[in-house]
Order: sequence, then C-alpha cells, then structure tokens
Amino acid sequence: MKFGLNILNFGPYTDPESLLGWARFGEDNGFDFALTSDHVTVTPDVAEQYPAPFYEPFTLLGWLAGMTSRIHLGTTVAILPYRHPLQTARMAANIDRYSGGRLIFGVGVGWAQQEYAALKVPFHRRGAITNEYLEIIKRSWTEDVISYQGEFVSFEGVATAPRPARQPHPPIWVGGNSRAAIRRAARFADAWHPINAPLDWLRDRGLPGLRIAAENAGRRMPDFAPRTKLLLTDKPLRERVPGQGTLEQVRGDIERFAELGATHLLFDTYEGTPERLRPPAEDQQMLAAVAELFPGH
Repeated sequence: MKFGLNILNFGPYTDPESLLGWARFGEDNGFDFALTSDHVTVTPDVAEQYPAPFYEPFTLLGWLAGMTSRIHLGTTVAILPYRHPLQTARMAANIDRYSGGRLIFGVGVGWAQQEYAALKVPFHRRGAITNEYLEIIKRSWTEDVISYQGEFVSFEGVATAPRPARQPHPPIWVGGNSRAAIRRAARFADAWHPINAPLDWLRDRGLPGLRIAAENAGRRMPDFAPRTKLLLTDKPLRERVPGQGTLEQVRGDIERFAELGATHLLFDTYEGTPERLRPPAEDQQMLAAVAELFPGH
C-alpha cells in the first residue's frame, strides 16, 4: 500500500511557502503521493468549509512538479464540470509531462451549488457532465486528433499533443461515495477514491457495489484508493472515524484498509471547519508520526 497526504491549499496559513513545504515534507518523509483540492471560486457555501485564500490546483501542481523529484502529485478531487474538458485534459497532460509521469488525476462532481451558479454550470446535470467530460479527456490523452458531438460539448478535429508522459494516461481516481460515483468509477476509473467512509460500510456495501458495477460495465474492478481523516490523540477514542485516535488505533485502521485491498491511502489532516485549521507544522507532526508506522512500506 502507498501512502499520501492532503496538501491544504486554502485558509489563513496557506501561501506559496507553505504549499511547497507540504510537498517537500511529503517527499522527505517517505510519502508516495500528495494531493490537493479544487475550487474555482470561493462562494459563501465554499467559504464555510474552505476559506480564502484558495490556491487553484492545476497551477499549483505544475509549480510543485518542478520543485519536487519523486513524490506523485494530484487532485482530490478536480471538479470536472467547472472547466472545459479539452482545457482540463491539456493542463493535466502538461503537468504529467513536467513531472515525468507523476500525476494522479482525481475527479469528482462537487457539491457547492452557489459555485456552480457562479460558473453558470447546471448543478443538477453535474453527473452527466462529468461522465461526458471523462470520455473526452480519456480520448484526448490517447488519440492524436479527436472530434466529439455530445450533449454538453461539441468540436471537430482538435489536435491533442502532447500526450501525457505516463501511458496510456495518468491514473484516473473517481471520488465519491454515492451509487452514481461508484458506477462512474467502475466505468472510467483506474481507482475508486471514497472519502471518509466507514470501514464497515466499505466492506459490506461500497466495495461489493463497486465489484458488481465493474462486472456490469465489463471492466476490471478499479483499485481501492481511499481518503481518510487523520487526528492523533493521547487517549483512545471510543467513537471515532478511521484515522482518528491514538497511534495504535490508527495503525489498526491502516491494517484494516490493507485487508480491504487498498492500494493507496490518503491522510487528510483537515477537520472540516475553518476554526479548526492548524499551522502546517502541527499537521505535519502528526503525519510524521504516522510515517514511522510504514518505513519502507
């Protein structure tokens, strides 16, 4: 299993120095990958959870690609309906080139209705838009010239070079815990990327549902690459989510993720509300303690 950290690209402690510090911390401490989140505009519903300043992920990843050498970089998750798929495909392919094939392309549909309204994108069609955009992006990465006539996007004779460095394309991780997200992962993804899901639910419903959806789609079952909270405490927690509690409790959670077949595990130190944001050094202290649990993996 490979281990990753979530780069917090928002809030009062965030600036270029801290963003570079996250990536270099991950590289220096043995993490395999570092992912970051996506919003285009910080509308009031976004600001309730992700306050400004908010650093856009694709420009951030392009910069970090040139400032690191080993760690894989990506999105958890890029909201596909926010950008034209040809633009997204080209930005992602370029970052994969700049990084020497280190991009992880995590995607999702998003939840911020006010942000959708600000961007003039129909919120209620976000799933269908995402599916169409994924078709276009995958073709952009694997064909020299493409044309497409769809419900949301149409174009003719678009040259797509340069292709990504990784062949046939960077790994696509589809995020989300809903049935629609699971079907999307089965149809398009190299990995399913559920976020903060209970272990029992993953065992009893999530992963069996993914297996059935993959069979229905006629594809191999995608890998399992979850994201989970990380909060270390001095005393054991009785009521908790995976990744929270003492180091021994977190060790047990890692072992259970491994038993479920996780190929990657992303740790997220953000507790979900702006008032609980901590300086990066405090979060990285917890991550360093967890990193000691998997030296050399």
